Order: sequence, then structure tokens, then C-alpha cells
Amino acid sequence: MEDINKHIEHTLLKQDAKHEEFLKLFEEAKQYKFLGVCVNPLYVKLAKENLKNSDVKVVTVVGFPLGANKTEVKSFETAKAIDDGADEIDMVINVSKLKDKDYNFVINDIKTVKSACKDKPLKVILETDLLTKDEIKKACELCIEAKADFVKTSTGFVKNGVGAKAEDVKLMYEIVSPYGLKVKASGGIRDKETALKMLDVGAERLGTSSGVKIISS
Repeated sequence: MEDINKHIEHTLLKQDAKHEEFLKLFEEAKQYKFLGVCVNPLYVKLAKENLKNSDVKVVTVVGFPLGANKTEVKSFETAKAIDDGADEIDMVINVSKLKDKDYNFVINDIKTVKSACKDKPLKVILETDLLTKDEIKKACELCIEAKADFVKTSTGFVKNGVGAKAEDVKLMYEIVSPYGLKVKASGGIRDKETALKMLDVGAERLGTSSGVKIISS
């Protein structure tokens, strides 16, 4: 796949990232023409300023990484991120509420954030390492009902987690694609072989901090 870079969101979410690392991320995103960068909310303005003369999208995360923030906090965080220049929002689902089968809460949580997104795409991070296959399927169904734009595998912050697995991406794609939703694979994508596999089974986006390595190999 020649245009693999157009599927990559060049990602820097680690909590000890330094200013110069963000500047490097932005320059690499422009150099390799990645689709976007994904940074924590505090750095959205910095990203927007550094990418203003490029086609690189600014993506940020909400309720990250646990998903357990109150819905109104997620909504406020979303609105603020968009005011700061975010082009897309990746929110973390409330995994506890999903496992408790409190589906009305989960749907309302997503719908409220979607409303705060206005016309910006919303991706919902399912945290597949913590879910059974039935829970992944149900989470996808709830995202369809809540009118999200993407479902996403992982935050990459689960201890001993695998992150994106091809079988999960395939399952997610089969459930959501008939309804117009897309899939973002994220977590553990560190080489071209894995990246291509994710795209092959249905991923539209790849969240990875190894984008330069992937397209340079």
C-alpha cells in the first residue's frame, strides 16, 4: 500500500513528553504527510500553530485514558479542545458502565460528547484489551446507536495490554461498516507488517507512535 501514511495518526500521548518531542512530532507529520497527529488536550493549540500551513489534522483525546470522567466533564473537555483547534476527538468509553450493562449511560455519554463535537468527527475508544468479544460487539452497537463516527481499539495504556488485534479490528469493522462508521486501530502497531494487517482487515486509521519507522521500512 503506497499511501499508508494517509492512514496514520502520528501519536504522542506519553505523560512525560517534552516540548521538543512535540515539535519533532509536528515536523515529522509534515515531512511524511501523515493524515494527522494525536496529542493530549493541552497541546492542541501548539499542534494547530505548528501545523497551520499543512493538511495534517489535529486529533486529541477526551476522558483519557480511563474513560471514567463524568459525562459533563468529557463534554466540556471536548468543547474546549475544539475551541483550541482540534479537528477530531477520540473519547474513551466508560468501560465500567459497559461491563455493568448500563447501556443507557454509555449511549448518553457518547451522544453528549458527540453533540459537543459539533461537526467534528468522534472516535470512541473501546479498550478492547479489557473486553470480551461479546462486549466488543455490544460496544460497537452502542456507538452505532449514539451516532459516533469511528470505533477505536485502545488507549495503549492498559498494563500488559496487547492493544490492537487483527481479529478485534475485523470484528469491529464487520459490525459498524454497514452503518457508515469506520475503525481506528491503535496500540502496539510498531511495524509495517502489523500496520498493513490492520488496514487489510478493515481499519481506516492507524494510531501509532511508530509512523516514521513503519513507512521507512
